[in-house]
Amino acid sequence: MSTEIRLNKAFKNAITIPFDDNSKFIIFSDCHRGDNSFADDFANNRNTYFHALKEYYKNGFTYIELGDGNELWENLHFKSIFEAHKNVFLLLKEFHDDNRLHMVYGNHDLIYNDQQEIKKHYDSWRDPNSGEQVPLMPGLNYHEAILLRHANTGQEIFMAHGHQADWWNHRFWPLSRFMVQVLWRPLQVVGISDPTSPAKNNKELFRVERRIKKWILKNDSTMTITGHTHRPRFPEPDEIPFFNDGSCVFPRSITGIEIERGTICLVKWYVDTTDQGFLQVVRTVLEGPRKLSDYQR
Repeated sequence: MSTEIRLNKAFKNAITIPFDDNSKFIIFSDCHRGDNSFADDFANNRNTYFHALKEYYKNGFTYIELGDGNELWENLHFKSIFEAHKNVFLLLKEFHDDNRLHMVYGNHDLIYNDQQEIKKHYDSWRDPNSGEQVPLMPGLNYHEAILLRHANTGQEIFMAHGHQADWWNHRFWPLSRFMVQVLWRPLQVVGISDPTSPAKNNKELFRVERRIKKWILKNDSTMTITGHTHRPRFPEPDEIPFFNDGSCVFPRSITGIEIERGTICLVKWYVDTTDQGFLQVVRTVLEGPRKLSDYQR
């Protein structure tokens, strides 16, 4: 099955979400939340991510997680991930309770294409104070793709994780997961990276990007946002409208894409120091903002 067929299928089955110029979205992907071990890449940025997400919640944003939120290749059990990052999941619960949470699965959490797996992980959790099972995010859904459609202009923004353009990690993900668990996870601790991952192999990264750009051109240059490669992308209006939100596992920062007031921008959150030597989490704009209408074909 080709990249074109896989992306066409994701586009056809995407959940459609209407929006307008009053809508506010923050898009993060590739959090790879782990078990807080040495192999947990998310652990370095968890405070930065948590602070950023709290700010977005307070300011009325809807959160779209664009795949690979949980690291379910390196970790066999969701419980260890939940216990390691419980504050994050309880914040996600607040978004869910307000109907401001949309989840997309990637290759590292592809098991969430099964509703029973979602139910098993997210329906409830044991409250340590009461000792009883209480609701977490009952009714949560994961999707392969999302299509934002502007209520007034009809402009569409297609969002998918992007592993559809990576035949190895899409077609043979069970084998990839097995290799990560038995080989690459132990080697990662000593600094040896998985060469099959486009995030750690530039040659594969460029192949994935070329395939997605080719698909965009064949599909009326639909504005498209993905993750997967961990490489942020923000095109000029006269270029192929292919965006990438980056990742939340950079060594000292996280990146994401904001859509607000009919504009789009690429942002970075990181830890910096004040003149007095205090640590603080800072947001900076890397690219944009640009009007969404600049990318309408």
